Amino acid sequence: MEYTVHKLSKLAGISERTLRYYDEINLLKPARISSSGYRIYGRSEVDRLQQILFYRELGVSLDNINEIMSSSSFHGPTALKAHHEKLLEKREQLNQLIANVEKTIAMTEGRIIMSDKEKFEGFKKNLVNENEQKYGEEVRKKYGNNAVNKSNQKLMNMSQDEYKEATDLAESILENLKLAMATGDPSGDLAQEVADMHKRWICLYWADYSKEAHAVLAHMYVDDERFTAYYDKEQPGAAKFLRDAILVYTGCQAL
Repeated sequence: MEYTVHKLSKLAGISERTLRYYDEINLLKPARISSSGYRIYGRSEVDRLQQILFYRELGVSLDNINEIMSSSSFHGPTALKAHHEKLLEKREQLNQLIANVEKTIAMTEGRIIMSDKEKFEGFKKNLVNENEQKYGEEVRKKYGNNAVNKSNQKLMNMSQDEYKEATDLAESILENLKLAMATGDPSGDLAQEVADMHKRWICLYWADYSKEAHAVLAHMYVDDERFTAYYDKEQPGAAKFLRDAILVYTGCQAL
């Protein structure tokens, strides 16, 4: 069966403008253009659109989707299996949050007693899943599956006090980083104090610490735009300044 832009947009639940944009960026080209100038889509285009929407649902950017699906190694059935696994993970995450809310309701009604650890179980699992989705591939390549799995387990085992300590320390790092940047010296006392705070922060998450791994992470803050955006959102140049301070702190100037 063939579809016009109008019919395919209705079928897929997206706008006609979106389909036209996908054509413009070469993400989803029509099978042909009719004699009347209409874009016409066939079975293979419908299947490709389904894959695109799966990736979008998982939060993958259009540029990355285009790169993935244009690769010679892209294989539709394999991609579908990967989508299935990711969706199962999201369902499990939602199930845990739902269970957490239900237990909290029962606690407020006096039907059960809920430990502090149980109150935050769903939120910690959510954080692990978000980190895996955003940074999992990169950090596993750099640090290995074993190190990342240990780190995730350490987070899941955090008490409420430990979790609060980690979040408070992260805020303090950002606040003091601004002050350190005002000095303009990554090797100065204030900048080195921030680097030490950063070490204490990552040690709350990492199972093992090494200066080399700390330096690699510092480089990622500048090399990966997602990390850079986090630190630079309030103070442009913060990621680079923090990297330089950590490299001084660890004594590891290069990768």
